Amino acid sequence: MMTQLPIKSFSSIHEFLEISNLLPSSDALVLEALTHSSVKKHYNHEQLEFFGDAVLRLAASEFIRNGYPTMDVGQQSSLRSQLVSDSWLANFGKIMNIDELILKGSDAMHDVTAIKTIRAEMVEAVAGAVYIRQQTTKNIILLFKAEWEITAKKFLQNPYHFNCKSALQEWSQSHQLGLPNYTTIEQSKLHGDDLRFRSIVIVSEQLEGEGWGRSRKEAEQSAAKNCLQRLDAQ
Repeated sequence: MMTQLPIKSFSSIHEFLEISNLLPSSDALVLEALTHSSVKKHYNHEQLEFFGDAVLRLAASEFIRNGYPTMDVGQQSSLRSQLVSDSWLANFGKIMNIDELILKGSDAMHDVTAIKTIRAEMVEAVAGAVYIRQQTTKNIILLFKAEWEITAKKFLQNPYHFNCKSALQEWSQSHQLGLPNYTTIEQSKLHGDDLRFRSIVIVSEQLEGEGWGRSRKEAEQSAAKNCLQRLDAQ
């Protein structure tokens, strides 16, 4: 049964779960969502994370459709990708103090490189658990709305703010310099390592940027951002 929540922003995920009567101490599904696989129990967050990924895409789609109905479909898709990205969810988890709720095994506790990945996964898992309990995205949207609105505002001011690769490509083509060329190399095998991939981007042998990231995509975005920053400094 869904608890009707006040229209407000929340200071933490704990507060949201408490008002929703879904604290892990009293709800087994939410406890499962907040139990990392490193704990080695017969239940963990992974199934709910998988489900929550789809729930968040639906919730973000509803948020965008209701809040920004005149935005074209291409922009809506780009904004949604940002609102449910791993980096955004990890930052949201940090802001909302999800760390205080997560049950982790000793391996995960001491793996500082995995902190962001774990936060993102747990946010997805909690969303999955809340949806299963309430059978609606209404309160999930309330949980995310304040931070989603901040991100959407930045996106509307500059659609390329979160997609530096597209911005760099548009600049290079507008100056008849062709497409940027990326060379990305895996430097580490450590999952969640911020320096796992190193990317170098070159634009017509005239402009170069370097970036690092936990994935090839993240490293290339970082390299494109570095390239744009160098361009602005010229």
